[in-house]
Amino acid sequence: MELTDILYEKQDGIAKLTINRPDRLNAFRAQTINELIWALRDAWDDNRVGVVVLTGAGEKAFCVGGDQKEKGSEGGYDYSGGLGGGIGLEVENLHQTIRNIPKPVIAAVNGYAIGGGHVLHVVCDLTIAADSAKFGQSGPKVGSYDAGYGSAYLARIVGEKKAREIWYLCEQYTAEECKEMGLVNKIVPANQLQAEADAWAKKILEKSPTAIKMLKYSFNADSASIQGISQLSMASLAMFYNTEESNEGKNAFLEKRAVDFQQFRK
Repeated sequence: MELTDILYEKQDGIAKLTINRPDRLNAFRAQTINELIWALRDAWDDNRVGVVVLTGAGEKAFCVGGDQKEKGSEGGYDYSGGLGGGIGLEVENLHQTIRNIPKPVIAAVNGYAIGGGHVLHVVCDLTIAADSAKFGQSGPKVGSYDAGYGSAYLARIVGEKKAREIWYLCEQYTAEECKEMGLVNKIVPANQLQAEADAWAKKILEKSPTAIKMLKYSFNADSASIQGISQLSMASLAMFYNTEESNEGKNAFLEKRAVDFQQFRK
């Protein structure tokens, strides 16, 4: 597969996936999602690979979610690619691939992990963050949401009250705050992030691959029911994207103006 939106390399048992759209703060479009899925499946099939590291290009962002400039006026996204539950993105497929690949996926968060980018690190097995990283959700501010893994699984990690705060207020949190709530495993200086991710990967590679695989399956089993919730979430999101309310969020973002959701409370 010709890769345009990500960088993909394999070395010494580690597969590294880098979202390579730094000019868009590594916001993803359909091509980005499809390339990530392809690379993860390639790493899945390669028995020499034991760990996957997911990160973003540049120093500013890990990923800030879906590229709002690609969101169409008729709902969904002006993207080529799979249906993705009707929103024009294979996001649900990507989340499932990260969870189901029988190898740990480490998120190396180098900057902003916002919106759909925040969900990506949530579904990864482990998260190592630069001390400058920022985390948070933005969906309700731009007429979107993730009512699947992005909320239900998040609540398993940080607790119901904190998860509701994260989604309802759409504020940003430091790496230290996220570590305190159990959302980040370790914080390191930004210039040591990739080295630390590699160090953790090498420690995992020293362990029994079958034991690691079975442990991942066991951890996933407890929250497997969220897959069904995720399917409902994506289906409802496809319908929501056709509404004026959702488009108000997108248009306000693109026009760099204050959003006006009060008109939909009348």
